[in-house]
Amino acid sequence: MFTFTVIDLLIKNIADRPQAIAVRIKGDAITYGELARRVEQAASYLHAQGVRRGDRVGIHLSKSIDEIVATFAIARIGAVFVNINYAWVTDQLEYIVRDCGIRALFTDGRKLASIMKSSVLADLGQVIVRGARDGGGQVVIWEDLPEANDLPPCPSIDTDLAALLYTSGSTGKPKGVMFTHQNIVMGARIVAKYLGNTCGDRILSLLPLSFDYGLNQIMTMFLVGGSVVLQPVSLPAEIIKTVVQHQVTGVALVAPSWTQVVQYLHDVPTTFPALRYITNSGGKIPRNALALMPGLFPGVEIFLMYGLTEAFRSTYLPPCLFEAKMGSIGRAIPNTEIYVVHPEDGVCGPGQQGELIHRGSLITLGYWNNPEATNEKLRVNPHLMPLIGEEKVLHSGDTVRVDEDGFLWFVGRADSMIKCSGFRLSPTEVEDLLCGFEGVADAVAYGVDDDALGQVVHAVIALHADAPIEGSALKRYCMQKMANYMVPRAVRVHPGTMPRTGNGKIDRQAVISSVTESLTTHPSII
Repeated sequence: MFTFTVIDLLIKNIADRPQAIAVRIKGDAITYGELARRVEQAASYLHAQGVRRGDRVGIHLSKSIDEIVATFAIARIGAVFVNINYAWVTDQLEYIVRDCGIRALFTDGRKLASIMKSSVLADLGQVIVRGARDGGGQVVIWEDLPEANDLPPCPSIDTDLAALLYTSGSTGKPKGVMFTHQNIVMGARIVAKYLGNTCGDRILSLLPLSFDYGLNQIMTMFLVGGSVVLQPVSLPAEIIKTVVQHQVTGVALVAPSWTQVVQYLHDVPTTFPALRYITNSGGKIPRNALALMPGLFPGVEIFLMYGLTEAFRSTYLPPCLFEAKMGSIGRAIPNTEIYVVHPEDGVCGPGQQGELIHRGSLITLGYWNNPEATNEKLRVNPHLMPLIGEEKVLHSGDTVRVDEDGFLWFVGRADSMIKCSGFRLSPTEVEDLLCGFEGVADAVAYGVDDDALGQVVHAVIALHADAPIEGSALKRYCMQKMANYMVPRAVRVHPGTMPRTGNGKIDRQAVISSVTESLTTHPSII
């Protein structure tokens, strides 16, 4: 069976491998056949409630079998799944529900309590809740859903919208990145090809499904008929325990998690007889950690990769070149073209650096209901017109260097994005929330390098005239309004008004420099 759509990835396994284990979590496991039954049940309910092709349905669940069931159930009826990071707070959930017009939401009893206190219910048709006791009104208990009725075949084709993944942008609110079925299925094919995935693989799934590579991992395993081992706990000891216990063959972690795992294995050496490969996402692994990896994972292939949410993967470094090109992000993945372009000098050669530009079938349709941001990210590049004509290509915003052999090395981001624990975070998101605290006039947030997390958030605030501020109250406010990785580790008060640029905007660099150069006179208030 040839796979065109997301639901095809599951259907092919019902025919070929119904008794094979699809997903494991701790002591629980589910076969492809049983998973398909539960998908059909949830899809039947959504269909009975009037959810149709193209409608958006949200998933706000912790890492679980139910999260995967919900994802495929939504795809089964041709609707669009919107996986919302479980760490995000109710205000962020509300924004997404309203931004893309979510009709129904899968969640759990823990999140329901805060949802019931908010106004988000007014924007939803149905809320399907796992692990709650009482329903009523719009709230339906998942465990009480009726058995599946006969459903018509999935109406989707590969160019239809399949998913929205919300990611932080360089200008404030999260943006919904639009993916077609073709994007998702082709992403699975490409990654499975260069990783050599087969039905015998058991891969660790720590990354959330709201994260592009987390979603790609699930789809890759379903493409080849392998098994997914869900890992809800990110502690290094727990990760290693799961890898050994379930004979995991492939592990993908974000850079900060690899740093922690490497440190743990340095102190507690462990053997991995089943492990075949390891790989990364979400930023660059520090070179000192990279250098230790071959000794900690003898005989295991190490794939270094680079990607961005808007295209899943862009480049990878083959394991045979790990030692010779340690730290490189490699070259283009299969069926993809990568260019490095300087804004003035054009296509870069050896020794030059420019913006990484991606061409291929993995590129997103753009950002939901945000044509300006879409046109900024996806546009014709005049330097590439002699090569590919007026085709729109994806501009990453990342600066890379080309070495003498044509391999690429990450240099830095062109914008001010912060990358904490693998999450891309816009400073503006933190700044907007800080300015919502009484007495705060202006705010500037920025990233500070951190060995464990990659970066952590620091912030500078300016106060309204004579406005008192209590650090403990500000910290409580931040913890209520922000996901954990967004909460500033340090907040300093800027004396007087923040400096401005010629066009009236806050001079961010001047603000950051003024406090970082005088930490003793600008102590953190939290």
